[in-house]
Amino acid sequence: MALMRNITKYCNINRTFVIEYKSRGYVTSSGPPEIPKCEFEFKGYGGKNYEETKTIHGSKLSPSVRNYYSKPLLATQGRMQWVWDQNGKRYLDLFAGIVTVSVGHCHPKVNEAAQKQMESLWHTTAIYMTPPVYEFAEKLVDTMPEDLKVCIFTNSGSEANDLALMLSRVHTGAFDAISLRNGYHGAGPYSVGLTAHGTWKHRYANGFGIHHAMNADPYRGIWGGSNCRDSPVQTDRTCSCAEGHCNAADEYIGQLEETLNYSVSPKIAAFFAESIQGVGGCVQFPKGYLKRAFDLVRSRGGLCISDEVQTGFGRLGSHMWGFETHDIIPDIVTMAKGIGNGFPMGAVVTTPAIAQSLKGVLHFNTFGGNPVACAVASSVLDVMKEEQTQKHSAEIGTYFLQELEKMRGEYDVIGDVRGKGLMIGIELVSNEATRDPLVGPEYAKLFEEIKDLGVLVGNGGFHGNVLRVTPPMCVTYNDINFALSVLRYAFQAHKDCQA
Repeated sequence: MALMRNITKYCNINRTFVIEYKSRGYVTSSGPPEIPKCEFEFKGYGGKNYEETKTIHGSKLSPSVRNYYSKPLLATQGRMQWVWDQNGKRYLDLFAGIVTVSVGHCHPKVNEAAQKQMESLWHTTAIYMTPPVYEFAEKLVDTMPEDLKVCIFTNSGSEANDLALMLSRVHTGAFDAISLRNGYHGAGPYSVGLTAHGTWKHRYANGFGIHHAMNADPYRGIWGGSNCRDSPVQTDRTCSCAEGHCNAADEYIGQLEETLNYSVSPKIAAFFAESIQGVGGCVQFPKGYLKRAFDLVRSRGGLCISDEVQTGFGRLGSHMWGFETHDIIPDIVTMAKGIGNGFPMGAVVTTPAIAQSLKGVLHFNTFGGNPVACAVASSVLDVMKEEQTQKHSAEIGTYFLQELEKMRGEYDVIGDVRGKGLMIGIELVSNEATRDPLVGPEYAKLFEEIKDLGVLVGNGGFHGNVLRVTPPMCVTYNDINFALSVLRYAFQAHKDCQA
């Protein structure tokens, strides 16, 4: 009730807030925002109780497997954009299992495809031909431009990036590879070296032959400003870019060129980049940066690899693949997460010429192209087409971003809002002018409050101060309005505490 009093106090000061937000169902007169009604019912839970589950987690799982929240969520049921805990409390899932549940939890068509395939054939490995593998491969490459027509199936995004790096080294005969600081490409033997976040690195040898170039970040980087990003929302930093030309991209390309000149051999194997950095906090590059980076890398004999694990499958709204938003075509594309709506699966897609490089030696993956996984992934593509999830992501994501931009103008704790489609980052700061990150108890309190009010968001950025919003692509405007009301409620409480 104390929080509600704070909101009421604010409403009395700002009548515009009352008219605009209360009329849209953002706040209620009797307490916190009310979660929208849902046609799905909680089926009940009969498994181990909460405390037993916590005990098993602490004693039987690796200590590296950390849960969100001081009182971790025990998720027992999911349906489309909703998740329920063991007591039947319902949450709006705006993180989607780390950008993984693409078309919705337990989507009926995806469930049906999985069940149908499991009743006929679970597994044989790639030593035999099974129809789902070829049906899905054909559908997948049909979404790709130009000569990206050969699939190699894996189990995860980390494994896909490991394979892509190995493939680039075999094909080019070179060894050095470059990725960007703040990027995340997995935790496999190769991919952990590509990952440029010290928080993910254990004390063992990794990254041999991999070099990290300066990250092209218009908000936290040395260069960048209010005209640099391909986003409905720009950073509020002053920008010196001329119309149609990004000065920040010039500077960051200069830094990449320095890495190529000083840190690697004349010929390199590969350059890895996410279209938007996911784990790094939904960071977007200046306009034109990746296109020029690809040209520079190719001039040195390297292959350009686009990590679409989080940005692919229409999530960014304007295009099916994130790399298309940069007007580029990679040599290799890696993907996972949304490919199977949560079913463990990944893939590498490349050109026939590059794929031929593996022909001389046997390359085999026991579970890559599993029939059930391929049937699920095939149905996911069907659902995306039938439900126009890409178009929906563009429309509803733009609305969400623009509403968040208004909120940024009201709350100093919001340093930056960025993203495209339904891949959104809200960077929280303790000082708006210096951009010092909001960390520690203050951030944790906000993060917990949002969950307690019924919304699940992610956590990202090097400092862990970015709220990541990447929901299943079936969310509705009603859901987004509820999420906005929850965020406003939490930000207002934080503001009142600082007063």
